[in-house]
Amino acid sequence: MDLGRQRVNELLADATERLEASGSETARLDAEVLLAFVLGIDRSGLAAHPEAVLSTAQQETYEAYVARRAAGEPVAYIRGMKEFYGVAISVDERVLIPRPETETLVELALARITADLTGAPRESDEPYLVWDIGTGSGAIPVAIAGELRRRRYGDAVRYLVSDISGDARDVATLNVVAHGLAHLFTFAEGDLVEVAPTPSRPVDLLLANLPYIPAAMVPDLPVAASYEPAGALDGGPDGLDVIRRLLPRAPEVVAPGGAVLLEIGGDQGEAMSAIAAEVLPDWTCTIRPDLSGSPRVAELEQPRV
Repeated sequence: MDLGRQRVNELLADATERLEASGSETARLDAEVLLAFVLGIDRSGLAAHPEAVLSTAQQETYEAYVARRAAGEPVAYIRGMKEFYGVAISVDERVLIPRPETETLVELALARITADLTGAPRESDEPYLVWDIGTGSGAIPVAIAGELRRRRYGDAVRYLVSDISGDARDVATLNVVAHGLAHLFTFAEGDLVEVAPTPSRPVDLLLANLPYIPAAMVPDLPVAASYEPAGALDGGPDGLDVIRRLLPRAPEVVAPGGAVLLEIGGDQGEAMSAIAAEVLPDWTCTIRPDLSGSPRVAELEQPRV
């Protein structure tokens, strides 16, 4: 077939077949998302114009993208972005791709922040302070800040975002600036709470989506995960090593009455509760499920003085 005369429906059929053969479990979706990206339209536009003819340049670009996906590269890295909580987040190989299940953490954070801001008057006039540790792309705080801005609470909250990776911090900075939120954010670099610059005071809410995949399971993840930073996935023998290092430091950085929200794996609820009871016996630990009903977020609340 003439390279310059390929139509949308023909290209999608060929690409879907190729991606299915490569092992993609979402072959048709991948094919549509990539073609829509090439054409600068949404997927509904493909369905509306199945007979549209691509130019040679467009088809060559699409073929290159399909080849990359067939080799295992995530669609998000090919496009350079991922939709998360209704927000376009720039991503590349320097950061983990935001997952839909992490939106549970965003929802819980929004609920807590809103309740705190609308509840009893705060003892201080300082802004509410949120710290996202291991921020990666910055998807979590960007989603929270954007939604709070929509709800007209935006200026009442400030954010500290940190990561051990300077490369990740650069991506987070890009996302914060792109969404017009830079005036609300402070960026820090370091391991867990050992960061520079340090927070100006104990924070009201500490967030973290730290590595929680058991080390033995990392090699068995889908091939797309091999493109992501290994350090953002491997959580040690049972997946909870990094969380174990963080929890003893929480009382130092979280204000009385404040809270910690930690994403965990779907089979780690009981283990997480046991760790919290041992390390933070005076705190309350509640395991919150995601939309599928699986344990997803550990919510730890520090008692007020």
